[in-house]
Amino acid sequence: MRRDVGLIGLTFVAVSGVIGSGWLFAPLLASEHAGPAAIISWAIGGVAMLMIALTFAEITAMLPVAGGIARVPQFSHGNVVAMAMGWSAWIGYNTTAPIEVEAMLRYVAPYIDWLHTGPDRSTLTGAGLAAACGLIALFTVINAAGVRFFSYVNSTLTWAKIAIPLVVMATLVWARFDTANFTAAGGFSPNGLHGILAAVSTGGVIFSYIGFRHVIDMAGEVHRPGVTVPVALVLSVLICLLVYGGMQIAFTGALSHDMLAKGWSGLMISADLGPLEAIATSLGFLWLVSLLNVGAVISPFGGGLVATGSNARLAYALAENGFFPKLFTQLSGRGVPLAALLLNFVFASAVFVTVPFAEIVKLNGSAIVLSFIVGPIAVVALRRLLPDRPRPLRLPAVTWIAAPAFVVATLVIYWSGWDTLWRLGLCLLAGLVLFLVRARTRGRGTLDYRQAVWLIPYLVGVGAISSLGTFGGTGLLPFGWDMAAIAVFALAVFAHAFRCRLPQARFDRYMADPDGIAAELDR
Repeated sequence: MRRDVGLIGLTFVAVSGVIGSGWLFAPLLASEHAGPAAIISWAIGGVAMLMIALTFAEITAMLPVAGGIARVPQFSHGNVVAMAMGWSAWIGYNTTAPIEVEAMLRYVAPYIDWLHTGPDRSTLTGAGLAAACGLIALFTVINAAGVRFFSYVNSTLTWAKIAIPLVVMATLVWARFDTANFTAAGGFSPNGLHGILAAVSTGGVIFSYIGFRHVIDMAGEVHRPGVTVPVALVLSVLICLLVYGGMQIAFTGALSHDMLAKGWSGLMISADLGPLEAIATSLGFLWLVSLLNVGAVISPFGGGLVATGSNARLAYALAENGFFPKLFTQLSGRGVPLAALLLNFVFASAVFVTVPFAEIVKLNGSAIVLSFIVGPIAVVALRRLLPDRPRPLRLPAVTWIAAPAFVVATLVIYWSGWDTLWRLGLCLLAGLVLFLVRARTRGRGTLDYRQAVWLIPYLVGVGAISSLGTFGGTGLLPFGWDMAAIAVFALAVFAHAFRCRLPQARFDRYMADPDGIAAELDR
């Protein structure tokens, strides 16, 4: 792969992934859960993602390989853990582009009648499905043109994606900013801590933030990765915290008294383009409605474009790890994994056509966040396995950052709710079956089973606590106690996972593989 992406290009890859369709609906969803305290949810989500991002920043700056989320665990805990995390991320990534396409088509539905059918016009027609698949194909073509062209297109879109929310924020604050809204309808935090945390997981906060992952996956195509990767990771999270936090404040202050008549959980907002259009219409700002129309197309388009490119690098990494056939490691003349792009196009289109949209959304966030748990574990393990390698970014007191980051990632998975977790478990089981089928042709001795033993109690334990907890479970574990149980359990698993790292000799063999990471790093 060609290292053609610079700091601005890489930062905008992550920012474009974060500022997709989320800014158009997340302020409403978060407010329904947490009321005005949703701003705290955005702060919690930002800090949580920054902690996780920092662990990946140290690793990917030191080992800048394509599809890092799937490759990193290969070198700290072997191929079984890499399979589980890579497969989970790949499933999640393949649901991102369909989500963005669906969001885009719903926003343009009032202007294109033939896209949807049904009493509430929420079901795509045959022509609508064809249009959706056509958009995913367009994402694929732009990415196939090469990383330089992709970076140029994405950067152009991202400038608009940042500018439009800023204009919307400034206009709402100028036109109608009622500070009384922050204490109305039950007070600043009408649903307490439970509502704040529910907004983090199911209120769109985490779904919005997880776009930072694209920096990790594109690290193999970055110029001066030792500096560019960590700076881009931190910048992307901070920029998006400012955009989303500012939008949440502006949205809360701009609500009219009529909209709050039924409280925060029953916000009376109805508009074709979502809550921001409803507020703009109530203010009589037709030009702002038109601007939102533009943003409603550009933002999801950019998010889908980035997700498609990032997912190709992940499929490439899974093929490097031996999970997918070697066919998907082949690069085109433009230095992109074209076969992986085509695989993902077929899979994402199939998901769009066969899986209900609500189920796609439920699976997306938790599947991707599950793959994030390897960052905190791997950064500590690699300090022991690769102590002398220069680290452009070296986290101080790394264990004191990594352990809380692992707990936070586990809590986010738990907050997704039992209804989502059991679906995620089925997806992981399907991946395990595929992995074992592939492994039969490679020999049992090549699989790193012992380094993956911590995964079984982790997944079973999170599932068990979820089924008994207050986020979609039976409630047998009261609120507060359930999260305390998750935190203690996660810390125990973190310590166990560190001890399960690869033996030094096997790690050295993986690092020296002429067809693997050694060849990538020697470019």
